[in-house]
Amino acid sequence: MTTRIDVRALSKSFILHTQGGVRIPVFADLDMKVHAGECVCLHGPSGAGKSTLLRSLYANYKPDSGQILVMHDGMAVDLASAEPWRVVEVRRRTMGYVSQFLRVIPRVSTLDIVADPAQMRGVAREQAEARAGDLLSRLNIPRRLWSLAPATFSGGEQQRVNIARSFVVDYPVLLLDEPTASLDAANRQTVIALIREAKARGTAVVGIFHDAEVRDAVADRLFEVAQFQRAA
Repeated sequence: MTTRIDVRALSKSFILHTQGGVRIPVFADLDMKVHAGECVCLHGPSGAGKSTLLRSLYANYKPDSGQILVMHDGMAVDLASAEPWRVVEVRRRTMGYVSQFLRVIPRVSTLDIVADPAQMRGVAREQAEARAGDLLSRLNIPRRLWSLAPATFSGGEQQRVNIARSFVVDYPVLLLDEPTASLDAANRQTVIALIREAKARGTAVVGIFHDAEVRDAVADRLFEVAQFQRAA
């Protein structure tokens, strides 16, 4: 079984410089492996560090210590210590990320926003747009909106555009931060289908799913993120 993510002895804390340098520990010596075709759900109470771990995996947060080994172009890249250019390459070709919010790009059409990751990987514009259009249709974004920038879309529409953008490329690794949080039942089912299709292709998925229906439908196992004990 191919290991796509191998987290070793990962530790992360935050220092509150505006409050006298108080250190807030999040997690310590965390180990986790995620294999091809597997969906691992990060689990634990609010404040346990699930989102911090997911953002660390995407190299948005730099850990205090440890390794985040991701298989990229046949070799393991440690995102905890990689140079910024290497992180960009891993994100472009290997690792997709669905955040809870779409970073709206002014005056860029919805179709272009969704197709862009595929074009960045060298896919022909026509093919990338066809794939983008298919995903937008599956996620019930009307064709009349494809030529518009999504700045004025509803929260649910923006989230569906965000999901389409992340699934337009067959990434070997996908990180999902509550991808269905603002979706109705029909669109939740579409996202479940997309995740299952990605797993069938061999994608390793790590996600936060507060929706029990979605979690039960896609997760192969839960990974408990332990919460530090804080003084009363």
